[in-house]
Amino acid sequence: MSEVRLSGVTAGYGRGAVLRGVDLTVAEGTTTAVLGGSGSGKTTLLRIIAGFLRPDAGQVVIGGRTVAGPGVWVPPERRGIGYVRQEGGLFPHLTVAGNIAFGLPWPRRRHRNRVLELLDLVGLPADLAERRPDQLSGGQQQRVALARALAPRPGLVLLDEPFSSLDTGLRAATREATARALRAAGATALLVTHDQDEALSFADEVAIMGAGRFRQVARPEVLYREPVDVEVASFLGDAVLLSGVADDGRVSCRLGVLPVGGDALAGAVRVMIRPEQISLTPCGTGHLDATVRSVEYFGHDAVVGLDPLDDPVTEPLLIGSGSTETVQIPTGPIPAGSISAGPIPGSIPAGPIHAGSTEAVPIPTGAAEAAAVGMVSTTPAPDEAGTAVAVVEPGLRARVIGLQPPSPGDRVGVRVVGSVRVFPG
Repeated sequence: MSEVRLSGVTAGYGRGAVLRGVDLTVAEGTTTAVLGGSGSGKTTLLRIIAGFLRPDAGQVVIGGRTVAGPGVWVPPERRGIGYVRQEGGLFPHLTVAGNIAFGLPWPRRRHRNRVLELLDLVGLPADLAERRPDQLSGGQQQRVALARALAPRPGLVLLDEPFSSLDTGLRAATREATARALRAAGATALLVTHDQDEALSFADEVAIMGAGRFRQVARPEVLYREPVDVEVASFLGDAVLLSGVADDGRVSCRLGVLPVGGDALAGAVRVMIRPEQISLTPCGTGHLDATVRSVEYFGHDAVVGLDPLDDPVTEPLLIGSGSTETVQIPTGPIPAGSISAGPIPGSIPAGPIHAGSTEAVPIPTGAAEAAAVGMVSTTPAPDEAGTAVAVVEPGLRARVIGLQPPSPGDRVGVRVVGSVRVFPG
């Protein structure tokens, strides 16, 4: 097993930087998942560790040995690394045994005992040894690719989205078999993926990458419960983000006064609530009442969309400068002009207003056409007389477990369980 340490790694293609001063440590015998969207730099990072790409700056150390850095370059074949690609990359003309043995030093390729040992390690029966890759399922092919990577007993295994091409059932089984094999082999592993469930369930630590840098590196449960900022909270899992005012370890928002976990902030904040924290109760017994707008049923749980019933607006409401009223607007894009123009020409924004937007939007004095869902809270505009500034907030979502979720149109109570996370607003 080998510790991996990256210090100040910078890399790019042509004039564009893809990695910008990346630091990362993967402890020996552990698994770290690098999670990020397309173009975030995660595959470039893997290529640098493997030795397929030279960094422009910084240092890569594997097992205490510098393999890339100022004046140092160790080629890929001398780094002692196992590499598993997305497609597996098995040789179609070789049998399973031939593919696995290919990863062994030449004198040992005829030793069948090591091949059988590796098949057992990745959870495949010995009678598959003489089959060819086209006679295997996708999950079996990926396990053979892992066995080949583990054959020379590498201290580090790099996994480049190895499960993404498999269907859901095969993906879960292959992921579990891979995790068991890596633990049994005692190898350090680095997984690159865009699948959040995969990263959270597979790795000891998860590193969130964006724009060539790590936004946060932590254990899965810490990352999910204590994201470092709004962007990480929104990227990792589902999050309901509301406006609020924090003071003395509590925050006041449209769901009432709630306890705050983590750093104590004061003043205007963004409140993060995970859907599984929102509990549905009988009407009148929660922080507020709501109507069930939608139900997405997944079998093991369901995501319930909710429209709060507090202060529903059925008639056009006059919004004046400095108003503290709240009105309800439709969820989704709201075309410019649906909030009717008042005496200030040109104050309606040119583009649409989106539910969930955190941007301040000037609203003219005049009547606002009201509908259901999404709250608009108005406060005085700092510079322009006769306008109000609105923050558009999304409807609520609850994640419920049970055989019989509520139905659209049902009225329920909404209660928040546990403490919430807040960020500077």
